[in-house]
Amino acid sequence: MVPQILDALPHAIEGGLNVPLVYNTGTYDAVETLELLDGIFDIYMPDFKFWDPVMARQYLKAPDYPERAREALKEMHRQVGDLSLDENGIALRGIILRHLVMPGGVAGTRDIMRFIAKEISPNTYVNIMDQYRPCGNAHKCPPLDRRITDHEYGEALGAALAEGITRLDKRERRAMIFRWPW
Repeated sequence: MVPQILDALPHAIEGGLNVPLVYNTGTYDAVETLELLDGIFDIYMPDFKFWDPVMARQYLKAPDYPERAREALKEMHRQVGDLSLDENGIALRGIILRHLVMPGGVAGTRDIMRFIAKEISPNTYVNIMDQYRPCGNAHKCPPLDRRITDHEYGEALGAALAEGITRLDKRERRAMIFRWPW
């Protein structure tokens, strides 16, 4: 989609588009593709899904995902750096990294946080997300057949802090209770 985005942007800017541009990605991006975006996007909003190639193969069918994600994140950070905000707290430029905590630790949260702190920046803005919900065929794939526990979420936050991440999203975790039938 990058060529189409690059073709459309001049028309949007001529039409009055005047906001920071955000590139939302699962981080399975080739560095060569990201290089085409250098100077175009102000904010990268990547997910970092799995650290272990075995887990990436099993759940994403992409054993090279962890390596690709690491390369892509380095390139994104080279382009836009750490997140900067205006006086009202509005994001202007940088990376807003998202990481979904998975049941049983299958995402490799600690390793991801260590990589971010050591090889990207300890000042990377990180949103550690707790909203994993099993759906589809997840019931066939333990431990993905259940939601994460409060303890697992706490461990993920603790791992980020222990690895030196200094900017964690501060939203409160809210429990959602569903009763059947609706």
